[in-house]
This record gives sequence, C-alpha cells and structure tokens, in this order.
Amino acid sequence: MKNQAKKKKREQTGPIITIGILFFIFGFITWLNATLIPYLKTACELSSFEAYLVTFAFYISYFVMALPSSVLLKKTGYKMGMSLGLAIMALGALVFVPAALTRTYFWFLTGLFIQGTGLAVLQTAANPYVTILGPIESAAKRISVMGIANKFAGILSPVILGAIILTGIGKVSKDLADLTGPVKDAALNALSHKVILPYVIMAIVLMVMAVLLKISTLPEVEAKEKESSESDSRRTSILQFPYFWYGVITLFFYMGCEVVAVDTLINYGLSLGFNIDVAKFFSSFTMIGMIIGYLVAIITIPRYISQRKALKYFSLLGVIFTLIAVFTHGYTSVLFVASLGFANSVMWPAIWPLAIDGLGKHTKLGSAFLIMAIAGGATIPLLYGYLSGLKSVGATHAYAILIVCYLVIFYFAGWASKIGKATS
Repeated sequence: MKNQAKKKKREQTGPIITIGILFFIFGFITWLNATLIPYLKTACELSSFEAYLVTFAFYISYFVMALPSSVLLKKTGYKMGMSLGLAIMALGALVFVPAALTRTYFWFLTGLFIQGTGLAVLQTAANPYVTILGPIESAAKRISVMGIANKFAGILSPVILGAIILTGIGKVSKDLADLTGPVKDAALNALSHKVILPYVIMAIVLMVMAVLLKISTLPEVEAKEKESSESDSRRTSILQFPYFWYGVITLFFYMGCEVVAVDTLINYGLSLGFNIDVAKFFSSFTMIGMIIGYLVAIITIPRYISQRKALKYFSLLGVIFTLIAVFTHGYTSVLFVASLGFANSVMWPAIWPLAIDGLGKHTKLGSAFLIMAIAGGATIPLLYGYLSGLKSVGATHAYAILIVCYLVIFYFAGWASKIGKATS
C-alpha cells in the first residue's frame, strides 16, 4: 500500500513541475500590469481612470472567453488547450509592437485583451488540473505551490520590466510639462518604443513553451463524479449546486482584492510623493507577502487547519489590514496595502476547491464560470481608480471598498460554502 502511494506521488511530481512552470508564466505576464499602468499613463497621456483600463482590458477577457475556453477544452483536453493558450498569449505580446510604434492606447489594450484570452484558456485548464491531480482535501496545498511559482514571477516581472521601461520616467514626466509639438511627440515616442524588445522576447518564449508543452508527456486527468452521494447523482445541471455559485461570487470579489493590492500600489506610492525609483518596487512587496502566506498554507493545510477555516481567518485579516491602510499615511499605509498580499494568499487556493468539490462531470464547466469571476479584477480596480481620482475620497480612502470584498469572502468561508453541499 505504501509503495503504491509512493509510486502515485512520483507520477504526480512531473505534472506538478510542468504546471508550476505554467503558473510562473501566468504570474510574470499578469503582474506586468502594475508596471504598465504608470508607464502607459505617461506614454499615452492618460487620466487615473483611463490608466486602470489596463486591468479592465486584461481581466475582462476572462469573463468573455471563459465559456468558449470550456467548450475548447472539451474538444482538445487539458494538455492541448494549455498549449493553445500559450500561443494566443504570444500573439497578444506581438500586438504590443504596432501599439508602441503608433503610440495607440487602443492597441495596447487589444494586446492585453488577447493575452488575457490566452490566460483564460490556460487557467480554465490548469486550475482544475491541479485540483483533481490528487485528493481534494489537499488541493489548497497544491494550488499554494502553484501560487508560489506565480507570485515569485510577480516579484521579478515589475522589477525586470520596470528597469527597462520605467527608468527615467519621472524626469520624462516633468519634462513633458515644458515640451510641445514635435519635440514632445518625439519624447513620448521614445518612451513608447521601450516596450517593444521585451514583448518580442516574451512572444518568442511563449511560442517555444507552447511547442514544448504540446510534445510533452503531460498526462490527461479527469474529475471523478461522486458515486457515493445519492443527492449528487440526481443533479443533472450545474445550477443545482448553490455552494458553487456562492463560490463564483466570492472569487469575483477576491480577484478585486488581489488585483487592487498589487496593480494600484506603484501609482499609490507616486500619489503619496514617493520617487519612481522607490515606488516601482512596491507591488513586489505584495508578492512577497503572498509567498509567505502560501508557505504557511503549505505547512498548515490540511494538517493543522481546514481550507474553510483558513479562508475565514485570512479574510478577517484582510479587513484589519485594509482599515489600518485607510487610516494611516506614507510608508505605513503602503506597507499595509502590501500586507494584503499575505491575507489574500490562501484565498484562491481555498475558494477554488471549496467551490468545485463534488461537481464531477460539471467540473470543466464549473471551472469556466470560476474563470469568468476573474472579471472582478477588471471592475473593482476600475472602481478604485475612479474613487481615487475624486478629491472627496482620494487614493488612500478609496481602498475602503476592499472591506466589503473581504466580508463577502468571510461569509462564503463561514456559511455559503456549505449550502446545498452533499455530506454523503
């Protein structure tokens, strides 16, 4: 029996490493938005609200493309679907070339939307793949391992891209106030062109990864329908799983929390008067907090604490950290926004398995609806951007909207995740 368990664990190791590399890619590309927001705000001369269309264009693609992704995965399977997702992301990266050459914000947003589309396909496949690769009780632990890969990439991406495209942007912003006509256009074009080389390299890497994944030995896995539960066997539609739909709503609000805590932080630092050479590292602080939280989850879940209880406690931490961030100033406020990374860390790994547990043959469709909920990362940061631009609210107090989000997560952890769930 022990030998069988060891053999099964060894068989899972290769696929987990492969998916871990994919999660690194997710993170590297996803968390570039924190750097692109201040960059495009200057290069394309945008307002705060317009700048946050970066997150809207990127994350709304999940809502639009998640169900088509589910249909695609039914035809291709997880492995081929993930390969196609990487190829679509490469195409999105290449759109940045004409966007930069023409300095057209619409084309930048189009490239981001296409990249988000590729990620929607990847995430619709990769998240359930990791969840059903082993016991559902330890799914949060496996997803936490993926999260470390994702957030480690999130630490690196703003630092690497920031060193390329944000260097000297503070001086450029000041100089633009005194420039007009062709001289101003030349300065803005030079800034815009900085993004071309890194995105061409990104496109090449993504295409190579797509080919390697296609020819890899990554096995296909399928979710098993629970046969032991008579009530589950009578459920012929995903609409008959109320706890799942509460999970979709919860994931929507969680994604708003995660994206706001990362993608707004560089701009927030600039609004408080921090130099760009300092502020460009702020979003990496959030990622460090998330990695620490993931390590805690890997050690404690499910050995010392259940996924549900961890989600409950960490959502309360989110409320506390947000209150401190809203009612303090300077570095203290910045650090407590960054500390939301720690509070957020266990949420995706816990919400996902709690929501899809027991869906059986509906798992792929359920995964697609959960991916659609990532649209919370499109709408809630946009709301933050609007509120932060109001003189009556400001960038600091606008973070108060996260309190509502964390209370929704707390309700799911304590009560809603049990509604309609069969106990077998």
